[in-house]
Amino acid sequence: MDLFFVSGDQGLKAAKEASATIPIVVAACDPLDSLVVSIARPGGKATGLTCISSELAGKRLQVLQELVPALSRVAILYNPDDRNKAPEYKQMQDAARSMNLTLRALEARSAGEIDAAFVGIADHAQGLIALADPLMNFHVKKLADLALKNRLPAVYGFREFTDAGGLISYGASLHWLFWRAASYVDRIFKGANPGDLPIEQPTKFELVINLKTAKALGLTVPDKLLALADEVIE
Repeated sequence: MDLFFVSGDQGLKAAKEASATIPIVVAACDPLDSLVVSIARPGGKATGLTCISSELAGKRLQVLQELVPALSRVAILYNPDDRNKAPEYKQMQDAARSMNLTLRALEARSAGEIDAAFVGIADHAQGLIALADPLMNFHVKKLADLALKNRLPAVYGFREFTDAGGLISYGASLHWLFWRAASYVDRIFKGANPGDLPIEQPTKFELVINLKTAKALGLTVPDKLLALADEVIE
């Protein structure tokens, strides 16, 4: 094998444990600080890209608040087995305090636990934010369908959720992340040292709104959000 290409910090950790000499390119949605020496100069045999999804926690709360002006109670769905989700939830708590919002954590480690998390959810939440990780990303259609069934406005991290019927998403492009990763593989195969290649972070984030879902939920999307949207699905 000449190179590992892995997704997420779990994949990076596994690849580093498997070999100390084979170069690694990683595409991740969370900070990689604990697994590389620095973003500017990773050191070792690993480099790649991060979409810094967790750092947008507060912005997603703001988007939800603009959609639901009377918002006061928000459910946060996340996988506690992903070590990045607890710090991300903490960031959401910090942002929620300044916005006078009350958060309720809902944990899910499997598809069955996602179903269980939605039982009675409408009784204690006016909106939902699902924190992205491989589990949630795999079940985009399930999450979109459950939110609609429970008539719950929901904000997600990637446009794949809105493409699957979710209401709104805000975050970097996963397509861009994996497309850019190919250039890292190419540079390493041409002799570059992965430890000298800076971790790349996105410079653009996309807001995608599904108006069909908004209509089904009986929501009127504010003109301000529509004007900011990179894409509106009708």
